[in-house]
Amino acid sequence: MSTTEITELRRTIGQLRQCVGALRSRYGDASVVRRLANDVERLDIDANELDEAPPVPAQPKAVDREEVVVVPDTPYDPSLWHGADDEGVGGYQRDQR
Repeated sequence: MSTTEITELRRTIGQLRQCVGALRSRYGDASVVRRLANDVERLDIDANELDEAPPVPAQPKAVDREEVVVVPDTPYDPSLWHGADDEGVGGYQRDQR
């Protein structure tokens, strides 16, 4: 993340912390408020870890057309499955001649 993104993230977490503080003054030490405070702390911990993490190398965005395999959407020839069983279905009924 760039410095600008980390700064914006920290600013937003600070605003959340202020909002949760205001909720705590209104609702007291309710379990819902404690969970929100815990969530803000977790965000702060994650932001610190993210700031210390090395950046991920950029992934190539272009797809090499030579590697693309085109699969037609036309129906397959039914003779491809002649005599085959559906796994788990029990197989086709065959004439007993």
